[in-house]
Amino acid sequence: MTTSIPASHQNAAHERDTTADDHSGQDGAQGSGGTQQGRIPEGIAHASEAGGNAVNITIDDGPDPVWTPKVLDVLKRNGVKATFCMIGPQAKAHPDLVKQVVAAGHRLCDHTVDHDTTMDKKPVAYQEKEILDAKKMIEQAAGSGAEVMYYRAPGGSFTPDSRRIAAANGMRPLGWNIDSKDFDKPGTAAIVDTVKKEIGNGPTILFHDGGGDRQQTVEALTQVLTWLKAQGRPTGFPVQTTP
Repeated sequence: MTTSIPASHQNAAHERDTTADDHSGQDGAQGSGGTQQGRIPEGIAHASEAGGNAVNITIDDGPDPVWTPKVLDVLKRNGVKATFCMIGPQAKAHPDLVKQVVAAGHRLCDHTVDHDTTMDKKPVAYQEKEILDAKKMIEQAAGSGAEVMYYRAPGGSFTPDSRRIAAANGMRPLGWNIDSKDFDKPGTAAIVDTVKKEIGNGPTILFHDGGGDRQQTVEALTQVLTWLKAQGRPTGFPVQTTP
């Protein structure tokens, strides 16, 4: 089973619901979830748990039987942990890959059932079903009580309701600061150049292991991780709660 990723996927460079962004590592949460101790904040996370100069590598739209293993290999060779934002049916179709991601020490993120980039214009009940059904699929595929720690809206189509639903179910809304533009397949050099030019935007970088041929992503990720190491930039996981 495969899931078709809408062509509009790559066009959303920034999250649309920016009313509660967290760029600093503080909660930044708004709405009914609040920022109480022990609660998952509703604010969109960008900061890294590792703080300071650290960078978060995030991988979207998989798992994919061809490209996820290649991405995992690049990460392993570079000693890097990443956050995989998975589409529910993809996870259900490839539980072996989900288990490999977890076994390698990476984190899981809910990227909905249908990757509907217009979710922010749909009823709350629809948003809830997209989020929670995908979470269940990913958890069942992962097995062994693996936790889905984040929620990333397709194309950044967050809403106050989707953030609230995610946080209430233990998932921190997860944004990005740097869209590598790898989804468009502009060439390996262009992907690497985009990351280098935009690294000042913040710590969370968006790549993809699903949605088509990701050879350029694999090559670019290899070069980016080598460059980050040379720049003295460690990698980490996005914040889930207040540091």
